[in-house]
Amino acid sequence: MTYEYEINDLAKEESWRMFRIIGELVEGFDNLSDVGPAVSIYGSARIRPGDRLYLQTEEIAGRLGKLGFSIITGGGPGVMEAANKGALQAGAISVGLNIDLPEGQVANAYTTRSMAFRHFFVRKVMLVKYAVAFIIMPGGLGTLDELTEILTLMQTHKIKPFPVVLFNGGYWEGFLKWLRSSVLAKGCVSEEDFSLLMVCDDPDEVIEAVERWHTKQEVVGRKALAE
Repeated sequence: MTYEYEINDLAKEESWRMFRIIGELVEGFDNLSDVGPAVSIYGSARIRPGDRLYLQTEEIAGRLGKLGFSIITGGGPGVMEAANKGALQAGAISVGLNIDLPEGQVANAYTTRSMAFRHFFVRKVMLVKYAVAFIIMPGGLGTLDELTEILTLMQTHKIKPFPVVLFNGGYWEGFLKWLRSSVLAKGCVSEEDFSLLMVCDDPDEVIEAVERWHTKQEVVGRKALAE
């Protein structure tokens, strides 16, 4: 199979590509400007329908949808499909932000609003920009990439410190242990960085965490307007 290594193939004379990038950003802003408040849900594309994690994701998205949250995913199969399915069944806005891949990631059928991006970094902006909470289900390299980018954006104050929920503590135990025993021990992160994360093992905990934070922010917002 022959791949097109897009980033490696960029050349100075190909500045016209910038217009396509700008076009994707504009299209994303235009299509998603009314979806908030939204929750972005990340996780493995390899989870099958009927898997316990699939059903839990579907439940979480559905319950958040009934509370008035839009649901945003990467638009593909697995956890993404489960989240979009739960949102759709709840009558919520169900957003799928797919990506063009050499192997071809097929968009799932449970979105009310779908887009396909050529550039990963534009897609990442859209997954983050309209969310007021992030739920990280078990996943692979792509999920880890999204998780660490979200935490970096918060750590560097590029986005507000929204809730970042790691679902299934057993799955994330090794990652969190490594962060503390190696990364924190070397001084490469600080203890306060861990305050950006919360671990939940039950859908009830996830719903409570998101709803509690969002309600608190609404109260803060009303107080600010009254002053």
